[in-house]
Amino acid sequence: MRSPMIGLLGLGLLAGTAHAQESDVARRFGTLAGTTQVSLSPDGQKLAFLAPSKGQANDLYVVDIGEGAVPRRILRSSGDPEILFWCKWATATRLVCEIGGRDKVAGGIRGFTSLIGVDASGGNVKTLSARRSDNAISYDFRGGEVIDWQPGVDGSVLMMRSYVPEVSATTLVRKDGEGMGVDMVDVVDASTKMVEKPRVDAVEYISDGNGKVRIMGLHAVNRSTGYRDPAVRHLFRRQNSRDWEQLSAYDIASGMGFYPYAIDTATNRAIGFAKVDGRRAVVAVSLDGAAKAEPLYRHPEVDMDGLVRVGRNQRVVGATFVTEKRQMAITDPKVEAMAKSLSKALGGKDVYFVDASADETQWLVWAGSDVDPGRYYRYTPAAKQLRPLLEDRPLLSDQTLSPVRSIRYPAADGTMIPGYLTLPPGRADAKGLPAIVMPHGGPSARDEWGFDWLAQYFAQRGFAVVQPNFRGSAGYGDQWYMDNGFQSWRTAIGDVADAGRWLVAEGVDPAKLSVVGWSYGGYAALQSGVIAPDLFRSIVAIAPVTDLAQLKSDAQRYTSGALVRDFIGSGPHIREGSPAQNAAGIKAPVLMFHGTLDQNVDIEQARIMRRALNSAGKSVELIEYPGLAHGLNDSEARTAMLARITQFLPH
Repeated sequence: MRSPMIGLLGLGLLAGTAHAQESDVARRFGTLAGTTQVSLSPDGQKLAFLAPSKGQANDLYVVDIGEGAVPRRILRSSGDPEILFWCKWATATRLVCEIGGRDKVAGGIRGFTSLIGVDASGGNVKTLSARRSDNAISYDFRGGEVIDWQPGVDGSVLMMRSYVPEVSATTLVRKDGEGMGVDMVDVVDASTKMVEKPRVDAVEYISDGNGKVRIMGLHAVNRSTGYRDPAVRHLFRRQNSRDWEQLSAYDIASGMGFYPYAIDTATNRAIGFAKVDGRRAVVAVSLDGAAKAEPLYRHPEVDMDGLVRVGRNQRVVGATFVTEKRQMAITDPKVEAMAKSLSKALGGKDVYFVDASADETQWLVWAGSDVDPGRYYRYTPAAKQLRPLLEDRPLLSDQTLSPVRSIRYPAADGTMIPGYLTLPPGRADAKGLPAIVMPHGGPSARDEWGFDWLAQYFAQRGFAVVQPNFRGSAGYGDQWYMDNGFQSWRTAIGDVADAGRWLVAEGVDPAKLSVVGWSYGGYAALQSGVIAPDLFRSIVAIAPVTDLAQLKSDAQRYTSGALVRDFIGSGPHIREGSPAQNAAGIKAPVLMFHGTLDQNVDIEQARIMRRALNSAGKSVELIEYPGLAHGLNDSEARTAMLARITQFLPH
């Protein structure tokens, strides 16, 4: 007969082992991607990539693409508050990086950016953005943007740079330049030559890829209200002209009008997006004064959502769209052949072109799938050589992940709602499982097939996960988008709740059905608890919107306030569609997470919800992360959040 003491010790060891295993799974999925951005040098022989460090800090590494080469860290951001956003090779020995972050300024949270140049060895760090002197009489936190990487001058780039007026109290020197202009900037010594004088209402410039600025975007601020106008205007120049002419106007709220993104020099046309028959299409507009428009890429069921751009001059060779899976429509025969052959060689994985050497003999590509978080490769077409370089998530390299299935389920009015179902590894159906409905953020967004760290984590913990593309989601045209997920909240949230009812019909355990969402998804999770209080047994909301009136009020501090006001709208839905105004109707316990430096959704939204639930006698917990922004981009914070959610959900 076994001793009782031995039995208790054995149970303790088993429990400790189980807890350690759970913590390890949370760590594997909660840890940020090991590589966040990669660039290939113009000679095709070196990589530069960003990788997370402790907390919010991150590092820039450079490595020669050779056998046994070891990456060298050449730059580190502190993460408090600045981080490295991206780094790209300007020459074979010099990189340009954007640093930035968020900080509290004058009662609000403001973002800031700056561009720097750095040698591949890590030395000779130079600020490339316009410097502010002590004589500056206003603020502009925009550091600018590179708009042309090969303008025809060795070691230089074309940069948008922001200027502010300066006045000296002791001299007669005055500088009146204000707003965004364009300069030719030497990335080695930071010397500059003005190309376009700054304009206070300029928000973007588009180069032809050969050093000529052909398009300027203007977004004026109304001086009487302090808010930006509802439309962005674009002007263009004819070839060999310096005069600006009207090209297009784009209404931000409705999405009507043409918005240019690139220039095709071969045909002298601007390429961008415009609606055709209620769906977003890629359109080309002539830059000869006739403004002749021609649809280049369109789909009868979904919106076109991106351009395929390759080479140092970022020429457009196709467009992307998402039906059940993301697809590319490519018109360049060489690029199309490469994409097909690489996908076939990699077992049908999605393949995307990230960068290329100056002569395009070397290509940097990324490939991944629903069960593969992704990896970067260098491809040499002449040798037909595909060399693996960096993994996105090395901690998951030996983890069996779950296939993602496209589904359609019926809404209450019979409309079939598209979405994705992820089951625990090895499961063919959801019968008897605990389950989660996980609405996406936005609301001007959609979910798509592929690797999703949250859905995959919950599947590892034994949950069936549905990600619904409810009405109000973007990507399916105007009719599906309706008036957006706030103004049309009843339909959008109804579709989210119907995803839960579909799961129950599929056999999941109704006593273990939960809803989890981030940003607008957090709003949808909370509001689902209002309209279907007996359906979901627990609610998790990460960085949620909870009070639409407060959201409109908060926006008044910014120049985008009128756009946000009109997007949210006015009427009874402001109260009826706000979870914080209807907290008494929620029955399920609520768990919320929010960063205190969230520029997208102020943390006060979560605090308002906590107060409302407490006042109504409901179960609520809010976990705040000091100094973190909307994405909670901190491995330790994400790991702890996953572990706490797992403890909270019924399973």
